[in-house]
Amino acid sequence: MFGKIVYISDSVAHISIPDGTPVAMDLMNMHVVFEDGERKVLGEVVDVSESIIKVNFLGVIDGGRFIGGVLRKPTLEANIRIVTEEELNLITGVEGEGMFKLGVSPLYNNKPIYVDINELCSNHLAIFGNTGSGKSYAVASFVQSLFYNPNFNPYRANYVIFDAYGEYHNAFERLAEVNPDYQFKYYTTNKEDRNGQILKIPLWLLDIDDFALLLQAEKHSQLQIIEKMMKLARIITMETEDSIKYKNHLIAKAILDVLYTNQTGAAKRNDIFTIIAGCQTAQFNLEAPIQGVGYVRKFRECFTLDRSGEFSESVLITQYITSFIDDSLDSYEAPNDHVITLDQLVKALDFTLISDGFLRNEKMYDEAMTLKVRLHSIAISEQAEFFNLPEYMDLNSFVASLVAKNGRKSQIINFNLEEIDDRLAKTIVKIFSKMLFNFTKRLPNRGSIPFHILLEEAHRYVQSDNDNYLLGYNIFERIAKEGRKFGIILNLVSQRPVELSETVISQISDFLILKMTHPRDLEYIKKMLPNMSAEIMEKQKSLQPGMCVAFGRAFKVPMIVQMPLPNPAPHSSNVNVVNVWQGK
Repeated sequence: MFGKIVYISDSVAHISIPDGTPVAMDLMNMHVVFEDGERKVLGEVVDVSESIIKVNFLGVIDGGRFIGGVLRKPTLEANIRIVTEEELNLITGVEGEGMFKLGVSPLYNNKPIYVDINELCSNHLAIFGNTGSGKSYAVASFVQSLFYNPNFNPYRANYVIFDAYGEYHNAFERLAEVNPDYQFKYYTTNKEDRNGQILKIPLWLLDIDDFALLLQAEKHSQLQIIEKMMKLARIITMETEDSIKYKNHLIAKAILDVLYTNQTGAAKRNDIFTIIAGCQTAQFNLEAPIQGVGYVRKFRECFTLDRSGEFSESVLITQYITSFIDDSLDSYEAPNDHVITLDQLVKALDFTLISDGFLRNEKMYDEAMTLKVRLHSIAISEQAEFFNLPEYMDLNSFVASLVAKNGRKSQIINFNLEEIDDRLAKTIVKIFSKMLFNFTKRLPNRGSIPFHILLEEAHRYVQSDNDNYLLGYNIFERIAKEGRKFGIILNLVSQRPVELSETVISQISDFLILKMTHPRDLEYIKKMLPNMSAEIMEKQKSLQPGMCVAFGRAFKVPMIVQMPLPNPAPHSSNVNVVNVWQGK
């Protein structure tokens, strides 16, 4: 079958085919060995013509090991042969502890392909493929293969799946039937879904950046408003003597600012009444009794205008207001160890609007009002339930509650996001991912509790967006660059890699690429991954559903893998139009 090496160019050997020798076209993508004395160079057939076979050099076999890369090419006199079973095992792997079966090789009579779990699962992974290429099946198959492995039991695993369409519940809900020590935890945004718990977000654990995402803040000046709102929210939730004094102090300062303006009396009164309508306490409100000399007035009655347009009780008003002002309270900080609700945040934003001169700054007031409208729209919507967590928990306790089920640890945690829009889904995914990142960073033993974040439809969340501009960072770019050393690993699943952040893609170590045909996506992958050869690009174009090209740090060489059908399968099948139309 193989003749002599005609010539060698770069990393390709051109081999002649002896006259009259039949060559099977299924030789394509097969592996061959160049024997040159004691040296063995492994190559892959990439092109077959009538007279020439082209082989790419992949690495060397030395001392029973495969080493990628070829420094010394074989000579023109090297003997060429098909790889042996033993040699093939060096690149396809063998069954054993710490290995799992990813699938089989369709090129080698369905020979099993085993991958080192630590190599694959300690680095970021991407699964790309067109719609209909079997992406959801590949994801379910991959995760099931890890947990159904007879030689390995990942009892301490934490696979957190953000499920854009609610596809994966069916694939993993019977995890305990595979192993009674396994648990599956399911959160849902669908209130009619009785299979799991409604997703909940602890508002008190959110920081300025999180609220900036939730409220779609667009300007740096709005971060100042959010910071003030968060401070006041902690105070407003409390009814301690100090918190009440602080609230009264804020109201008094705001009203005093109005009194010192050059507005007409009527305009001042309107502003003051507006302040008190939004921000009042049991001690400081329009119905509060004001003690004059020999008489009592309600605070509201003190704002009657005289003939000159001034307040009839201006002295009494000033005395009453200044009695609440205590500048020492400006540094008051309430502890952040209690539940905060959306309604309390709305109230806190009302207090923010009257503080720090926002009322006199039209631009800042407008920016604050924009945030208030967005916050209020969430508070009165059906989405409010997702923020209604009645029990206080710190970060460690909350993360523990995420994975706990019936007092036991869950290995797979599935968040079904199908009932919320893309904007809120993106915000929630970022908030939860950031919480997990912060949790792992604070562990005394680095990497002792690893989390794998699997993002279905990752192009919705992992984008080069305005996070960098507004917050100074993007959480997924940060995880991509820093997460591995803390044990937080990204698994990205997408049909549109061109929409993903370049920074994140550049940090991905391993790829499972199913059939992709869109030129922009292919060009983007090639640009971001310079080591991805033209041969690999061509391979994936002709893949059947469920097949992928697997390559990266965990794989000795790029290889075509037929992944097993998941059992049970995810709910990702296309609608059967014929059956629907015929009422079947």
